[in-house]
Amino acid sequence: MDRVIAKKRWNRKRILTIAGIAGVAGLAIASYVLTSGKSRLNVDAERVTVSEVKNGSFQEFIPVNGVVLPITTIYLDASEGGRVEEKFVEDGAIMKKGEAILRLSNTDLELSLVNQETSVYNLLTQMQISQNAAQQNTVTRLNQLTDASSQLKEAERVYKLNKGLYEQKAIGAQEFKQSENNYYYLLEKKKLSERIMGQDSVSNTQQLSQAKQSYLGSQNALNVMRKKVGDLIVRAPVDGQLTSLDAEIGQSKNKGERLGQLDVLSGFKVRVDIDEHYISRIYTGLVGGFTFANKDYKLKIKKVYTQVTNGRFQVDMEFEGEVPQGIRRGQTLQIRLALSDETQALLLAKGGFYQQTGGNWVFKVSESGNTAYKVDVQLGRQNPDYYEVLQGLKPGDKVVTSSYENYGNMQELVLKK
Repeated sequence: MDRVIAKKRWNRKRILTIAGIAGVAGLAIASYVLTSGKSRLNVDAERVTVSEVKNGSFQEFIPVNGVVLPITTIYLDASEGGRVEEKFVEDGAIMKKGEAILRLSNTDLELSLVNQETSVYNLLTQMQISQNAAQQNTVTRLNQLTDASSQLKEAERVYKLNKGLYEQKAIGAQEFKQSENNYYYLLEKKKLSERIMGQDSVSNTQQLSQAKQSYLGSQNALNVMRKKVGDLIVRAPVDGQLTSLDAEIGQSKNKGERLGQLDVLSGFKVRVDIDEHYISRIYTGLVGGFTFANKDYKLKIKKVYTQVTNGRFQVDMEFEGEVPQGIRRGQTLQIRLALSDETQALLLAKGGFYQQTGGNWVFKVSESGNTAYKVDVQLGRQNPDYYEVLQGLKPGDKVVTSSYENYGNMQELVLKK
């Protein structure tokens, strides 16, 4: 009995035919992709950031942090070393000029003061003794001069009388010559007394001047020593708030050692740290702004410290116009420091794309919004929010600004919604 054999649906010939057709189709697709010159990548549209290019006001600025400091800080150093004996106030006290802060003791300095006072008193006593001796000597010389003048007058009278008598032959030559010699002797004696008197006067004046100079020098030295002892009581040099007081009773402080500081409360400044990359573009007069309690304020650079430490340098900024109410020393402010004037420019929002492209190209979204293709651009200045577009884009263009890290060398993105 004959048996019906069922015909096979997938025979070898049919399988080979279908495989050949699939291979040809694959080659055709590969050829199209390779000859089209574009590599595409499907991207979820919700995972990318698209920003629109627009015209707007542009100002180049950098974000920096600043610390609020008093407008003036005066450091309190120990003028003389010593032991802390007494503290009159505590850290944070509001001081008036001249008020005592603390008292040091220094026995060597105090002993030197006593010795200097004794030396001055001895010098003063010696000067008074010398003055008394000079006065007594002057009195003696005056008496001698007076005697000489009196004797001269008498000798002159006798000489003139004898001269007349001698001419009349009433007396002899011996008596006349005796009166004449006596007269000229007393005349020279008087001249000598006057000369000695003049020399003594000059000598006394010189000695008195030297004694006064010596006394004044010793008195000045004494005043300096008294001031040094007085400096053992540390006082506030100006009105302000005492901060950073580092002194405890019984503690020894060396000369020149820092004791604390006094902050003048008449105003504030802001000390700002800036990356050394910008050192050539920072100068006095640059303006920055910050927001405090929902209100904007301005600052201006008043001083630039060009010394670079750990890759950063510092500037001092002062408030322009109103000072924020409630601001405190040590408070940190986030400041937008302007590096240029405000101008009109074509703007593109900042994004992660710059890390892969360096600002040389971007993925520009097509008008349909379904694809984004690679275009060359030129970007200029930047601030924390925008890049300045110089070439390659126009207002209204849309650009993928999120990171391109996963796109490799793709020429076109297909945005899947």
